[in-house]
Amino acid sequence: MPLHPVAVVSLALASLASSLAPVFAQDTVESFSQVSKPAVKGGKLTSFNPIVTGEATPNNLRDVTCEALLTKDGQPMRDGLTWRVFSPIPAADGKLPLVATSEGGTAAFQLVPGEYFVNVAFGRAGVTKKLVVPDQGKVDKQVMVLDAGGIMLNAVSGSDVRIPPKELSFSVYSSEVREDGERNLVVADVKPNSVVRLNAGTYHVVSDYGTVNAVIRADIQVEAGKLTRATIQHRAAKLTLKLVSEPGGEAIADTAWSILTSSGDTVSESVGAFPTLVLAEGSYIAVARNKNHIYQRDFNVQAGVNTDVEVLLDENANDQKAAAQDVVD
Repeated sequence: MPLHPVAVVSLALASLASSLAPVFAQDTVESFSQVSKPAVKGGKLTSFNPIVTGEATPNNLRDVTCEALLTKDGQPMRDGLTWRVFSPIPAADGKLPLVATSEGGTAAFQLVPGEYFVNVAFGRAGVTKKLVVPDQGKVDKQVMVLDAGGIMLNAVSGSDVRIPPKELSFSVYSSEVREDGERNLVVADVKPNSVVRLNAGTYHVVSDYGTVNAVIRADIQVEAGKLTRATIQHRAAKLTLKLVSEPGGEAIADTAWSILTSSGDTVSESVGAFPTLVLAEGSYIAVARNKNHIYQRDFNVQAGVNTDVEVLLDENANDQKAAAQDVVD
């Protein structure tokens, strides 16, 4: 498979309110052949077509060769493909019976003369065509163009703060919005730096950092035959909450926590001496409950600035610390 330069993603910067994040393309030249799974050799399979009466015998089986291209001008793919051959006559459950499969690159089947549907899948990309196997004469090679590419996703916090892969996940949706305002999910829970193979087109990517409210969206273009490596910029930070008797003191156990927005909406609740969470950039109120007492402190989250948020047992000290932070900000 030939090497292709990675497609450059060019998206305008947008505000957090618009829910679209900047995406930075990386200058690499990795191809699918370098990052796909190892090749699996496909075997020659024999199948019976229910359209044709009688049993399949060595005399009436026809050799059918199928190959797939990423683009119409590309070379035949050598690995990463899943081939399926279906009968066009639905079974009792309404589904088309699967009569043959093969994995790897170019596939070779032995089929009884008749009609079939052939599907080839490359990850989430795929194409289906009708196949007619004649009783006599030449059986043409079946060449199918996937018109597919792929994306490899990652994210940073702020301008360049690395996010641990286990705290990141991505979901890929179609670009079209349905009448109910939702989008069709293409693939969920995509891990960072994993290749997602897709038909060429524009996709809506949602990136979750942590489990609270750090969610960023971006539209990414997938080009046929190319692998796009995209890094999304999160406007968020990781915080550790502590109820302490003095600045820098030991965290007090058995503390219940609530995190509220500046407008009073609850975004997170937890219990522990020093729970850690990720919050989107903005203003919040930390409320700590311990031994029937309630303490609180206002604080701000800055993108990429991971820090501790200390709530003091002295409520006056909390007010002074919040005021001092406002001056610094």
